[in-house]
Amino acid sequence: MPMTAINTNIANQEKLSEMLPFCLTETTFRFGQKYQGKVRDTYDLGDKLVLVTTDRQSAFDRVIAAVPYKGQVLNLTSVWWFEQTEALVPNHLIAVPDPNVVIAKKCEVFPIELVVRGYITGTTNTSLWTQYQKGAREYCGLTFPEGMKKNQRLPEAILTPTTKDKTHDRPISPAEIVAEGWMTQADWDETSAAALQLFQFGSEVAAKHGLVLVDTKYEFGRDASGNIMLVDEIHTPDSSRYWLANSYESRHAAGQEPENIDKEFLRLWFVAHCDPYREAPLPAAPRDLIVTLASRYVQLYEMITGRQFGFMPHPAPIEERIMRNLAGWLG
Repeated sequence: MPMTAINTNIANQEKLSEMLPFCLTETTFRFGQKYQGKVRDTYDLGDKLVLVTTDRQSAFDRVIAAVPYKGQVLNLTSVWWFEQTEALVPNHLIAVPDPNVVIAKKCEVFPIELVVRGYITGTTNTSLWTQYQKGAREYCGLTFPEGMKKNQRLPEAILTPTTKDKTHDRPISPAEIVAEGWMTQADWDETSAAALQLFQFGSEVAAKHGLVLVDTKYEFGRDASGNIMLVDEIHTPDSSRYWLANSYESRHAAGQEPENIDKEFLRLWFVAHCDPYREAPLPAAPRDLIVTLASRYVQLYEMITGRQFGFMPHPAPIEERIMRNLAGWLG
């Protein structure tokens, strides 16, 4: 469903505003072993995992807000991409019992995030543009020329991997990944090729839907049979940066920021109002910005999938709904 501007659907914004007090920010289920990430709560059932995508908003290596329906959008967007790409790269998806939940194969996850970039941009410490602006011309084993401009398209998609860490991701080169024992050369070769293939496919699909897939990250793991597969999430507005395609060229030529349809504008608000890496506690993001971000998440889901987003009724706590939907999987 092509769109040419940021969604201003008043009815949707009212629904999103109503959900602000009901965001899913924490889960306390009593099954399996719980592991809490920045956004997802993972419950280990032994041979499989229950992955619950919450409404927590993460940036700058911390949680910065709670966004209505964000967990549902991320989960269902990722599921859609998993289904579209399973013929290219196998993934861990088993079932989707709830809009916020997937049942996944348990894999031994490689401790490296494969970040693929099609453009030089970003505001975080590990972003390519931030490092380039500071004078770095060597990054993750790659060399960049002088004279590059922010938001410029790269000649080809590149990999800038990082180590996976609970507090801070460290950029690392492919040579260092192997030399330091993070992955074997064979595993790196297989996963890096898969990441570039997925990005190429994602970029083509995004373009057909009026979007630019700017950059993204992938995670891979090995299942019990030794197969390498895609895990975690794919091409969501949390793991990826998207711009509106129809205005990118003209805005870039005029030196303007692209029309983004992800969390970048919220990142920019925090950068303008505080030091988001050091300040504690952070200032609360304005209510209208949170609703706008939620609306953009919904818009992105609808643009990518061509499906109308299903707003779930909110009177009952989300945890209760999830437990009802999980009943058949818990035995």
